[in-house]
Amino acid sequence: MKRSEIAERQKLALEYFEKAHITLTEEEKANMEVADFGLGMVADVGLQLVVYVNTDRVCAKEMVLLPGQCCPEHRHIPTNGQDGKEETFRCRYGKVYLYTDANPAARAEDISIPLPKTDVTVFTETILEPGQQYTLMPGTLHWFVGGPEGAVISEFSTHSTDETDVFTDPRIVRSPEIEE
Repeated sequence: MKRSEIAERQKLALEYFEKAHITLTEEEKANMEVADFGLGMVADVGLQLVVYVNTDRVCAKEMVLLPGQCCPEHRHIPTNGQDGKEETFRCRYGKVYLYTDANPAARAEDISIPLPKTDVTVFTETILEPGQQYTLMPGTLHWFVGGPEGAVISEFSTHSTDETDVFTDPRIVRSPEIEE
């Protein structure tokens, strides 16, 4: 991704944080991550996030999904002798379409949104609106998409090791490659 595209995505994300009445420090704004997952289609498959804290025990983040933007299907695996991440998503603004492996019989035809431009295999749909939350246990296969107005999500979790997440789509690269 080019630095100019990252800056544009950060600017858009800041507008969403304002809509959700979430105040960030200048340092947090400067350190906002834009993940394109190596696919080069960040408008469709991507995520903007700010990490407040990530200690050995806990992690807290804010995430922005632009309208229709998808965080691709993945699971949090055991890392360095610790269980995979347990995380709670709380919708702060907009609508989040969350898909998990809770019901193995759920099918692609059952979901409310178009399939994303990345590989997905689980289709148990949970729709989160502001004030609603959902907890994912370690190892839960999941993916999520911003609704028509986009979404702001607070994540509270155990220690985050996003770099070891296992993605269903073999094309996914978690750490972005930045071009000038």
